Amino acid sequence: MKLYRLRLGALILTLPLGILAAPLAAEAQQAGKVPRIGWLVTFSPDVPRGRAALDTFRQGLRDLGYVEGKNIVIEYRWAEGRVERFPALAAELARLKVDVIVAGTTAAALAAKHVTMTIPIVVAVMQDPVGDGLVQSLARPGGNITGLTLLGPELVPKRVQLLKEAVPGVSRVAALWHPAAVGERTMRHMVKEMEVAARTLGVQLQLLEARSPKDFDRAFSAMTRERADALIVLPSPMFYAEHKRIVDLAANSRRPAIYAFREAVDAGGFMAYVVNISDLLRRAATYVDKILKGAKPADLPVEQPTKFEFIINLKTAKTLGLTIPQSILIRADQVIE
Repeated sequence: MKLYRLRLGALILTLPLGILAAPLAAEAQQAGKVPRIGWLVTFSPDVPRGRAALDTFRQGLRDLGYVEGKNIVIEYRWAEGRVERFPALAAELARLKVDVIVAGTTAAALAAKHVTMTIPIVVAVMQDPVGDGLVQSLARPGGNITGLTLLGPELVPKRVQLLKEAVPGVSRVAALWHPAAVGERTMRHMVKEMEVAARTLGVQLQLLEARSPKDFDRAFSAMTRERADALIVLPSPMFYAEHKRIVDLAANSRRPAIYAFREAVDAGGFMAYVVNISDLLRRAATYVDKILKGAKPADLPVEQPTKFEFIINLKTAKTLGLTIPQSILIRADQVIE
């Protein structure tokens, strides 16, 4: 009888311990789970911009204590420059149930938004997050999306102004634009801002639509026919992928051009005024860190850029017979000679 009572007492004592052990074991298992990030971008590491973007983001994660393959896993999906691939790639990441999706652009973010309303989405480069319907407001995103904005429409007037200041004699400017580059509302906003800036500066604007690289020759022929003095190239992943060809066409037409990506100037283009993309990608890593630690995208304000770059290719200017005013040269972050 005494032995029975001892065994019964031991059983009663071990029951609470067993009940407590279950959630502790589950918690330990959860703590041991390695988070997975979905990387949904336009270009693969085979393209210089794709490699630079990935390296910068990885470094941002390392600075926060994440080591790929050790305490973080990245599922890679890239569209190889074809934005129409984003919906299928986003759906793959959603099926994998990754912990957070990092979308490189507005187009990638829209595709991810279409396939999931629960997986957090961090967008590294948004043109116009409110206008494109990604967030309710910059201060309170309100859904499963947050990240950083490029201020796309707001930068276009600045490019018109810089082009006019660098080449004061310009009176007619052609604008190469890709209607499907961003959301329809954002593109309308971008074009409207550009038109207002041109009127303010006393410049006539000629819109040149290009929906694919096949339209480039026609667009440049129209620019020559209408005797435009210079060119502004609006933001577009397609234009970036084809920037070397656009630079060559501008050079053949002997017209100065200002671009939305610095790689065009490295390739021989005249000027570029851009947001520092590396800074945005590093800051995107901090969003991922906060979300993995329990923050909700709806409560993380969308950040605006703080670092901009103005690059001038002086060698190209000399080839075009242009003398750049000193007031412009001293404002450049980099002058290529």
